[in-house]
Amino acid sequence: MKACIPIIVCLLFSAVASAQDQKYAQPNTVQVGADGKFEARPDTAFVQFNVSAQESNSRAAYDRASKEVEQVRQILNSNGVDPRSAEIGYFAIEPVYDYHSPKRKLVGYMVNVSVSLKLKDFPKIGPITQQLSDSDITGNQSVSYTLEDKEAAKIKAVEDAYRRARASAEAVARASGRPLGELSSAAVDVTENLRVFPVMRALAQVKAEAPNPAPTEEFTPQPVSVTAHINAVFTLK
Repeated sequence: MKACIPIIVCLLFSAVASAQDQKYAQPNTVQVGADGKFEARPDTAFVQFNVSAQESNSRAAYDRASKEVEQVRQILNSNGVDPRSAEIGYFAIEPVYDYHSPKRKLVGYMVNVSVSLKLKDFPKIGPITQQLSDSDITGNQSVSYTLEDKEAAKIKAVEDAYRRARASAEAVARASGRPLGELSSAAVDVTENLRVFPVMRALAQVKAEAPNPAPTEEFTPQPVSVTAHINAVFTLK
């Protein structure tokens, strides 16, 4: 008898699942699913870079890093950007060892600071990144774009998904010889594909006297894609 219990349980679950399918399969309706998409221009740029300083002792390394960060503040001020808008993502003072000798030897200390800057005014990106590079105080410099005001893009993606869903439902209705009625119910799922798109990396060796334009000059930031999926139920007249 015990061997029959798993079979009985499986049959019960199958019966419940079948009953649920019948419950949600409404008569005189057509159920469709569709994906929608909307591409929006990014509205925010993130400038990211590191400030590093190495000296023989921790105090000297800290003082040198402080002077370099002060130069960053001056660059931001000269471009009309409040230095308080820059955010520290990582700060560390770490010992530096020489591992070439049989016994490791402490040779100094390294200060590492990771900084990110959010900009809405895109024309300021070029001058700031160029001046940071020319100052030779930053490394791993990059610029990326994203979309912060997402609500309008979400609505556009949902509208696109609904148009596609209704078009599919109308095709089913025509094939069945019946007119399509009103929307009975719908479920929507929105996906924010907000990947950042790097467009510039370390320019520490590029000097201001170079006559050529910046590698990204006159280019447009890649759009951000927002997608939506809709499951809709329409009545049939």
